[in-house]
Amino acid sequence: MALVTTAEVCDANPQLIVSGELRALQPIFKIYGRRQVFSGPVVTLKVFEDNVLVREFLEEKGNGRVLVVDGGGSLRCAILGGNPVVQAQNNGWAGIVVNGCVRDVDEINGCDIGVRALAPHPMKANKKGIGEKHVPITIAGTRICDGEWLYADTDGILISKMELSV
Repeated sequence: MALVTTAEVCDANPQLIVSGELRALQPIFKIYGRRQVFSGPVVTLKVFEDNVLVREFLEEKGNGRVLVVDGGGSLRCAILGGNPVVQAQNNGWAGIVVNGCVRDVDEINGCDIGVRALAPHPMKANKKGIGEKHVPITIAGTRICDGEWLYADTDGILISKMELSV
């Protein structure tokens, strides 16, 4: 998609909003990383205060995808840090959305990738490898499924059942 704003996508697709095929996440995320505008097909992950599976995904080739992590909204530790974000950037991920915290904010902000998270937190996550991959998740009041499309800019984050063009 060319650089079209999320507001333009909403204005051009009122029927998709009514049908629920186009949904906006509640505006609870802070913006990190140098890429403020990003989009791509969604890969979902559900974890809680554990970042082993997050790191495993970001070690794979991203191919322009967006990793959406339901971290349970925990504000007790960071489940994403600078090293995995650098790896994600180098592996071609378009972005990462975390329903949880990040750390190494200065390092993340130096990366050419889009990152959204609830807040920064200095404590690191557990390393148990517990979680669920490619499952439907609900974050910021919105159900998100593997394979849907995410569009993010400074106005917010949209989820669509299909790739959109305006």
